[in-house]
Amino acid sequence: MASTKAAIRYAKAILDLSNSKGISESVNNDMKLIASTINGNLELNTFIQNPTIKVEVKESALLEVFATVDNVTKGLLHLLFENKRFEILGAIAVKYSELFDIMNNVEVAKVTTAIAMDAALEAKVLAKIATLSDKKITIENIVDPAIIGGFILRIGDQQYNASVANRLQVLKRELRIKEG
Repeated sequence: MASTKAAIRYAKAILDLSNSKGISESVNNDMKLIASTINGNLELNTFIQNPTIKVEVKESALLEVFATVDNVTKGLLHLLFENKRFEILGAIAVKYSELFDIMNNVEVAKVTTAIAMDAALEAKVLAKIATLSDKKITIENIVDPAIIGGFILRIGDQQYNASVANRLQVLKRELRIKEG
């Protein structure tokens, strides 16, 4: 819990700094890169979380891995080196992106489908979602073959389940009620 609060504080500070320099979007791209790299690479995540590895080694490795990032992002890496807090880097990156989206009135719509959405289907879903929300919408497609077909749409705390698996569950419940 304490690391989550710390991650939020770091993310807010970096957002304020990058906003004042007019580079918040560039830093957001860096944070998305960092989050996806750390979450997608078990070895890197383990390396960052390992308390026996010296922070100097972690800083030099991360500066090498993320050599193309903005100077503000490199400054964050150095600050985490000074404070010995590299283990919360992934959480900081995620929180930064969330705060950036809130600041820019952007909402993420998570669409779960059995197969990956193509560009045409994504455009149709985006057009439909735009009628439901006054915010700018970005789509995150989650592929889950267990839903069999259809889709599950989640925007904020609202969810619409139009999956085949859900329809089968509803039908199963109705049959049990009639049998009972």
